[in-house]
Amino acid sequence: MPTRKTATVLLFLRKNLRRLEALFFGAKAVLSERSFLYLSCVAVAISCALAVIVLKHFAHHVFLMATYVNQYLKLPYANSIFPIIGIVFTVFVIRKFLDGSLEKGSSQILYAVAKKGGILPKKQMYAQIITSSLTVGMGGSAGLESPITITGAAFGSNYAQKYKLSQKDRILLLACGVAAGIGAAFNAPIAGVLFAIEVVLTDVSISAFIPIMIAAATGALASNVLLSQDILLSFKAIKPFDYHNIPYYILLGIVAGLVSVYHARNFRRVEHFFHRYRLNSYRRALIGALMLAVLIFFFPTLFGEGYESIKSLSNAQPEVLLNNTLLEPLKSNEWVVLAFVGVVIFLKSIATGLTLGSGGNGGNFAPSLFVGSYLGFVVAKTMDLTGIHHDLPLANFTMVGMAGILSGLFHAPLTAIFLIGEITGGYDLMVPLMMVSSISFAVSRKFEKHSMDVKALADKGEVFTGDKDKNVLLGIDFLSQVQTETRTFQRTDTVEAVIEALQTSKQSLFAVVDEKQRVVGILDFQHLKTFIFNTYRVKFGSIEEWMQPVDTVIHHDDGMELIMEKFEHAQRPTLIVLKSGKYYGLVDKCALLETYRSTLKGLVIE
Repeated sequence: MPTRKTATVLLFLRKNLRRLEALFFGAKAVLSERSFLYLSCVAVAISCALAVIVLKHFAHHVFLMATYVNQYLKLPYANSIFPIIGIVFTVFVIRKFLDGSLEKGSSQILYAVAKKGGILPKKQMYAQIITSSLTVGMGGSAGLESPITITGAAFGSNYAQKYKLSQKDRILLLACGVAAGIGAAFNAPIAGVLFAIEVVLTDVSISAFIPIMIAAATGALASNVLLSQDILLSFKAIKPFDYHNIPYYILLGIVAGLVSVYHARNFRRVEHFFHRYRLNSYRRALIGALMLAVLIFFFPTLFGEGYESIKSLSNAQPEVLLNNTLLEPLKSNEWVVLAFVGVVIFLKSIATGLTLGSGGNGGNFAPSLFVGSYLGFVVAKTMDLTGIHHDLPLANFTMVGMAGILSGLFHAPLTAIFLIGEITGGYDLMVPLMMVSSISFAVSRKFEKHSMDVKALADKGEVFTGDKDKNVLLGIDFLSQVQTETRTFQRTDTVEAVIEALQTSKQSLFAVVDEKQRVVGILDFQHLKTFIFNTYRVKFGSIEEWMQPVDTVIHHDDGMELIMEKFEHAQRPTLIVLKSGKYYGLVDKCALLETYRSTLKGLVIE
């Protein structure tokens, strides 16, 4: 039971929330549609920024607590325990308070845009904050940025639903929430704008940039004011670009593309490992968390987001990573440090897969930056220790490596370039960032057609975010387009019945079925013209003589791309639809194209 003080606080918040809602309804009544949209994107951005601040503070202070326990209470491996607690509690919250299920990953945003008109469930406004803070905040080896973007998208989507805005404005505010989340998480408004455009919307007019820029700037401003630099990921020690290092940046770009492919595939492999077995959710959580704890025991840098270790590398203090490890006595040996960092690169995908596959919540945005920084360090340090090149700037390669992996994993080179440019406090690295990001993207795209977020959806034929036409086409609810109230015939029916149906029905195609509703032939008006105007054939003919064999049919679960291919192949305006091998109805190509045009028109964001 809540205390009287708690009940009073909740009542106070509820009253003020109602007043705020009334204020926004009043603003909608007096402001123009465009002005209210600008006001709305600020409101969504502030809400998202507050969520970011809560998440970041929680995660940072748990990391400090784990460091304190390790260093001052002389329990050097206690941080292996925290992720177990966090993942188990996450599963507990999902089962008891979130109806036993939670949609994870920013792919849910892409699915909502492509298939649901930008509608996200209300619980995503708080569920991501609670569960990711438990998982990542307690040391789960994942990132907070994916939950942050989903939360921001949910704020935008539900705000638009609350104030009855149009579908295109709903999708735009959803993108504003995403931009504000990235902008607040990294104090990087340009990266927030580009991520929303490059990953979420993929096709938008110039005027739509304004609300997204306002949202990203608002989120970044709130983050800059309320979050300290210790919590934010920021770097200042960057050396000027030296064109003599170009060959090594090219090498880093190629390796980053290959490592991106490895990370994505290995992560999916580990995550799917848990889904192959019908385990109780608590048992799955315990098994996965214990395996993660073992990894963190030997490699403590896998604890949490890992941003502190990135700062250590950029500050040329890699030996710090071996603190509280079995290799701590050897941390003065540069080869041992290099080997340790190199091994962690390949273990991060396993640790993240264990974290999310066992039931925790988080994302791969932070892991991509983590792996990228480690990879950049390894490339530069290897050149130094082998004597190939002694003057490569470790900090620069650490930063640029982050952009390489981010670009390769998410197929978002522009976001990667400007994100690292912003968090380094300048654009001295712009040329190497562009080189490494583009090369990594090209290499990754060669092996993986779709980005890490889109891969699972694309495998199901559900979404292709890089192609708006496919997004719209795949967003059509095909079954709603099927005409199920149609006339069919059997072989034993008379031809007079067929002629009567042609006179009284708008159908031009009829299915001939057997007693089990299996299609055995078709009656096409274009073909029947030669019969119905011949009195002899009408009098002495039969349906079996009149019907044609079935050349092309559509199955109810065919993807929209396959359906359109079948229409092109058959050269018919109408085709038969089967469900479980039996006649289900008819679908008209013109109706599908009309629905496509209407949907496309509704999605144009101006």
